[in-house]
Amino acid sequence: MVLLVNLARVVFAPLLGEFITFFDVNRATVGFVATLVWLGSASLRVPTGWLLTRVPRHHVVLGTGVILVAASILTASAESIEMLMVGAASMGLASGAYFVAANPLVSELYPERVGRAMGIHGTASQLAAVGVAPFVTLVLAVGPSVTAQLGFVSASWQLVFVCIGIAAAVVTLALFFTSRSTELPDAGAADRDLIGAVRKEWRIILTGVVILGFTGFVWQGLFNFYELYMVTKGLPAATARNMLTVVFGAGVPAFFFSGRLADRLPRVPYILGVLVAFVLSVFVLTQTTGLFALLVVTAIVGYVIHSLFPALDAYLLDTLPDESRGSAYSVYSFGMMIFQASGSGTVGYLTDVGYTFDQVFVGFALGLSAVVTGLVVFQRAGRLPN
Repeated sequence: MVLLVNLARVVFAPLLGEFITFFDVNRATVGFVATLVWLGSASLRVPTGWLLTRVPRHHVVLGTGVILVAASILTASAESIEMLMVGAASMGLASGAYFVAANPLVSELYPERVGRAMGIHGTASQLAAVGVAPFVTLVLAVGPSVTAQLGFVSASWQLVFVCIGIAAAVVTLALFFTSRSTELPDAGAADRDLIGAVRKEWRIILTGVVILGFTGFVWQGLFNFYELYMVTKGLPAATARNMLTVVFGAGVPAFFFSGRLADRLPRVPYILGVLVAFVLSVFVLTQTTGLFALLVVTAIVGYVIHSLFPALDAYLLDTLPDESRGSAYSVYSFGMMIFQASGSGTVGYLTDVGYTFDQVFVGFALGLSAVVTGLVVFQRAGRLPN
């Protein structure tokens, strides 16, 4: 299920060029489409947190599968850019609700090894990101012959969402039957006060929002335009598209190993070290040209950024107590997602008004370095929750 909900979030990145051609729009517009996916992902997070104070976590996870099926059908039927925007936001709804419900559930299933469990869960999610570019490439290649036989789609890119919808329906049914025969934890039974959880845990919520909000802003802008960015560095279009496979592929071992490292190392210093490495890797990327060099740096960027996600989730979910974990995590998740969602729209706007991708990402790296410096100062002063 996590593979599919993450696929719903990242599948728009390799399709931006298709959208520009099909709808005859500019990069700022398709950048906003990508932003809407993440705004949709943010919008249900706090309501889902409240729902988790009333409904078992696995019921909410099943509901996200139903949402994903409906959103895939809606997006596949889009014939205007406005309809595509609605579909993009709807695809995001499923992922937002899923992660708020599923991440606490996974951490409670394995309370003695939260980092390892989140690493495995994240690895499954990352496999979708690894496969998204080849998946899109394959569907676009066979699309013309298939769409000619299907009366309800008119373009190859729409077939991508048809496939996601069918897979989501199958997996949701499988999860339903699996959950009926599984003994599930009741660690969240005491989590019944969302506002009270926020008042009690606001420091760690704010820490998480600052870390992933600012870092995610840079990452959103970078990966959603990675294909177009690589084209500006002289790579052929097909090669540029599949550079996404490299950046996401490096995330598979990153999730796997970083979750385990988060269980063994002091978590805050480890997270700050990952942030410093990400800033440096983005800056190096802006100075890099040539296929081989770009492959190496792309892999480093992918490994570093994806190391952050399981480490930060382990830090938050293991630090938050049972009586506030789901509620506090949902508010953190909403806050960081709202902030980072505008990254791709910002990149689209800045490049449309004349800035190069390299100039934009150098500026992003400098801004993020100031945030990381502030976090290091607070950590050395003992002001970050530990």
